[in-house]
Amino acid sequence: MASYLFRRLALAIPTLWVVVTLVFFIFRVLVPGDPAELIAGELAPREVIESIRRQMGLDQPLPVQYVRYLSGLARGDLGVSKVFQQNAGEQLLARLPATLQLAGLAMLLAFVLGVAAGIVSAVRQSSWLDYLATLGAVGGVSIPSFWLGLMLIMLFSVGLGWLPTGGRTGPDSIILPAITLSAYQLAIIARMTRSSMLETLQQDYVRTARAKGVRERGIVLAHALRNALIPTVTIAGLQMGYLLGGSVIVETVFAWPGLGSLMIESIRIRDYTMVQAVALLFAAMFLLINILVDALYAYLDPRVHYA
Repeated sequence: MASYLFRRLALAIPTLWVVVTLVFFIFRVLVPGDPAELIAGELAPREVIESIRRQMGLDQPLPVQYVRYLSGLARGDLGVSKVFQQNAGEQLLARLPATLQLAGLAMLLAFVLGVAAGIVSAVRQSSWLDYLATLGAVGGVSIPSFWLGLMLIMLFSVGLGWLPTGGRTGPDSIILPAITLSAYQLAIIARMTRSSMLETLQQDYVRTARAKGVRERGIVLAHALRNALIPTVTIAGLQMGYLLGGSVIVETVFAWPGLGSLMIESIRIRDYTMVQAVALLFAAMFLLINILVDALYAYLDPRVHYA
């Protein structure tokens, strides 16, 4: 396992290089606008704009800028944001806790409620609970997160006045963003758990446990659940990565001061340095989550061995 994890970490380096390279060139070539003009203002003299371009290194050819950026990354330097007037790494560290808090709570809600809904749906197959869970899962994967967020704001914030409309002002301010962000993942996990549980409950060892007189609750929780969770954990790990991407929209809707809103703001003001830093961090987190899921997969299923 240790050698496998080491190889996975080693392979993550070229993957991150590809991500960095794509973001670097796509953002500079395809995204219109000059960040120097945005910083200086529309009425700034041309000399001031050119001075800012020289300070940002934008007067150099793209290959030169690319090599300088990679050399900075090799030293652990993500660059300095000319817009925020702060080191990109410091800005990431300031925004990272908010995103991790939101994503962690959303994943916890999705996993706990999704697994519970999947178990109930499988055990009570073809009952009204099964149909209700299926309807909820279809709605969860079909409703766009931005629309769901706006509807929750209109109902619980504007209509009932129970929760704040946005921001990170207190414990209650995370409730609506977490529910919005977890909806899609909850539906996927619930459907996967239901399918896996239905298959597991048909296995011979489950029938043997029933024949020996084991109570149904013990069969479901002690015998079937662990095996049924193996594919669920895999899909949940992948959904955690997608959840980080979904946080861009949800954080914007709820004005949540995390990495997602930082990404949108940086794109709007053409802050190359910050966009590259956020994209690199998202990619690194996604790869790390997948590696941890592989390790957890082997723990849940002793038959799995990584050479």
